[in-house]
Amino acid sequence: MKKVEKKRQLVAAHRDLYRCPVCHRLIQTVDQSGIVCENGHRIDFNKHGYLHFLNGAADTEYGREMFVARRQLLSAGLFLPIVRAMAAHLPARPQRILDVGTGEGTPLLQLAQQRPGQDDCLVGFDISKAGITLATQLDLAAFFCVADLRQLPFNDDSFDVVMELFSPSDYAEFNRVLAPGGTLLKVIPNSDYLIELRHLLYGTADNHSHYDNSRVRELFFKHYPQASLERVRYQFTIPDGLQQALVEMTPLHWGKGAKRLSDGDLAALHSVTVDVSLLVAQKNS
Repeated sequence: MKKVEKKRQLVAAHRDLYRCPVCHRLIQTVDQSGIVCENGHRIDFNKHGYLHFLNGAADTEYGREMFVARRQLLSAGLFLPIVRAMAAHLPARPQRILDVGTGEGTPLLQLAQQRPGQDDCLVGFDISKAGITLATQLDLAAFFCVADLRQLPFNDDSFDVVMELFSPSDYAEFNRVLAPGGTLLKVIPNSDYLIELRHLLYGTADNHSHYDNSRVRELFFKHYPQASLERVRYQFTIPDGLQQALVEMTPLHWGKGAKRLSDGDLAALHSVTVDVSLLVAQKNS
């Protein structure tokens, strides 16, 4: 069976998750070409097997090269301890999981690998077509789509879990699509996240060398006062030849005043600090 057909079957099997991005009505039919809502609005599957739910053009600076570099590092295990920490907060029963800002999809793949035999329903979305195109190539029974964080193409109370790593949040939309008692997992960088790379690019005095997550953290706890915070910190040894990919997988090198790293700079970069906070909240039943 072709991958495109598998993706179509995933949507058909979980048709109740989706709603029309135009009128917000239920999806009435799923056919070989696409989906049709109760008001007759149609969205077709593209050749890669995903649905494009945006009503206009995507506005993103993230291109294919960045996502390819990200996949190289994540496949080598850069975020694996984070994914394991997230998986530890999920129950041992099938979950409907939405990955916000999924990019090229590797964290969702690794989460599924931490939950063998659970038969989870996995959905990932991103605003970037380049990222989603790569995500559809993964050997994973998940459906990926292009969508807007602010206007999620999913029905109310659709998901048991909403997860997001280093992505913006829309808590009103998260609460809308989360089922009562559902879990929200949000990962944000701490001040020492990739500190070695920051120092190489900007030195130790530049503002880019110091990240303050207090505003993001406080906003999260404002929305979810009973939430918990778990710090995940470790050293990651960079595989030989992936130093340049580490630079390219983040927007850090885009900043004003960023140093153009030499081969010598990259050769000296043997490991990096991964330092994040995992914020965990439950939607009220």
